[in-house]
Amino acid sequence: MRPSIRRYRDLQVWQRGIVLAETSYHLSRKLPRDERFGLVVQIRKAAVSIPANVAEGHGRAHLGDYLRFLSIAKGSLMELETHVILAGRLRYVNQQDTTAFFQQSTELGRMLAGLITALRKRRQQRTQPSTP
Repeated sequence: MRPSIRRYRDLQVWQRGIVLAETSYHLSRKLPRDERFGLVVQIRKAAVSIPANVAEGHGRAHLGDYLRFLSIAKGSLMELETHVILAGRLRYVNQQDTTAFFQQSTELGRMLAGLITALRKRRQQRTQPSTP
């Protein structure tokens, strides 16, 4: 039996989002000082956006709103990955750091996609007329 989800903090996808945000902050500390208003800010902003949008969506009254916020979280994940790819290509972070980051981001992406799919199915079941 699954534990019930009462709060957004109970969601594994939110918890993994927080861990990825932490990882992103640690990774961004390795960037050069002259990037503190560039890539550092972009990485941190995108990273925080992921669990924040999961939480905000969970707090909405309508399923459609929840799905929209999860979509925004997924977009923020893609944005974050792009920033980290660029940081790696500029050799601001090493291969070991980016490999660990992408393991976490790939798993979080799968979790977001799975939650979105499950909620879309739930919405579809609600809108289908019941058969006698």
